[in-house]
Amino acid sequence: NIHRRHRQTGFTLLEVLIALLVLSIGLLGLAALQTTGLRSNQMASMRTLATQFAYDITDRMRSNPVGVANGEYVIARATSPATTPATIAETDLSEWRANITTRLPQGTSDITVCDGTTVPACTEVTHLVTVYWNESRRDTSSVPATFNCPPVSDTDFRCFRLVYSE
Repeated sequence: NIHRRHRQTGFTLLEVLIALLVLSIGLLGLAALQTTGLRSNQMASMRTLATQFAYDITDRMRSNPVGVANGEYVIARATSPATTPATIAETDLSEWRANITTRLPQGTSDITVCDGTTVPACTEVTHLVTVYWNESRRDTSSVPATFNCPPVSDTDFRCFRLVYSE
């Protein structure tokens, strides 16, 4: 029985290559999952900052009811706050805008008086505080001409809107 064939033991090269292929597909999936997780974490961080900024200015408005009644907290998106603030409201708006523009990508904001024609509809005299930012960072060179809150397309800036009532 000298001519008995020896059974082959161990792995063949083909089996090793298939195992490497399966392993590499798994690692690519893991890398994609990690990237998605990081992106979601960054978006959540921006939304948290926007929420904090909106609540910050409403707290400042609550501490200055005279300024709110005089309309000193109404500020358009394109308007820059006073460089040398003379009132409490101007100081509040200057600090608030500086935080938004430095901490959110292309961050901007506005505070409007809710007059019944705005969305959401208002039942009493209130202000709408809106913070906008470029969440996608696809095109950081241009700012949209109009801002929709909530966004209607992927190219719109993201926003957080808070209704302030006196």
